[in-house]
Amino acid sequence: MALKKRIEDFEKAVKRLKNAYEQTLKHKEDEYYTFFRDSTIQRFEFTVEIMWKTLKSFLYEYAGIDCKSPKGCIRDFFSAGYLTEEESTNLLEMIDDRNMTSHTYHEKVAEKIFKDLQIYLPIIEKVKDRIKEKVNK
Repeated sequence: MALKKRIEDFEKAVKRLKNAYEQTLKHKEDEYYTFFRDSTIQRFEFTVEIMWKTLKSFLYEYAGIDCKSPKGCIRDFFSAGYLTEEESTNLLEMIDDRNMTSHTYHEKVAEKIFKDLQIYLPIIEKVKDRIKEKVNK
């Protein structure tokens, strides 16, 4: 898949995740909260998948790096100078959370992942913006 198309898909996924997150916050105190939260977690899964595949394409095209896994791509993106150490650490933790999403039937897991979105969302947006900035030069 062409990098341009991956970036477009990534942008759409980030926008939808942000919207889902904001809608969930509006329902924090009502009976629809778990429905919205669980839907947001599904969007999170999808967005993380698109993000790492976009990183993979970007790194290959712009740095000649052929990363093979989500964490490997994040480490390579950091090594290439696109992330701070803190951002990189948070994104690696995000991958761990993404891997736990199959256990969201546990309330504590679902709540932890949803809570951590307040940390992950701004970093995901930075990744998107840094890729777009480099590609649009």
